[in-house]
Amino acid sequence: MKISKNGTRASVPGPEDYFTGTVRVDPLFDTPEPARTAGANVTFEPGARTAWHTHPYGQTLIVAAGCGRIQREGEPIQIIHPGDVVWFEPGEKHWHGAGLDTAMTHIAIQEKKDGSPVDWLAKVTDAEYGGSPD
Repeated sequence: MKISKNGTRASVPGPEDYFTGTVRVDPLFDTPEPARTAGANVTFEPGARTAWHTHPYGQTLIVAAGCGRIQREGEPIQIIHPGDVVWFEPGEKHWHGAGLDTAMTHIAIQEKKDGSPVDWLAKVTDAEYGGSPD
């Protein structure tokens, strides 16, 4: 058994290569092999978002606070609220982030394949991000 005490893992900014705007990542857990699950609390300031990306084994988002935006390739933008749970299928190209004028925090849970839980793609443009939601 292992207990990870709150405040023992440092917050880090979302890397500029993979995020637009101000994003803070607070690591929650990273299981040792043979397990492969990892989780983080991610906070996006208004207008901030991820780049397009995929996950080899999928991803679950649990919206904790604020109001955000998500989109999978070829589909309209969806608005997400606290308590919403989002599942992205393995390999599904998508992005997620804050609302236009509101911050958003979610818990992200995903599994690693060959040590990585994500495959990063191109950044989401301002035009893509600012599109009308469904």
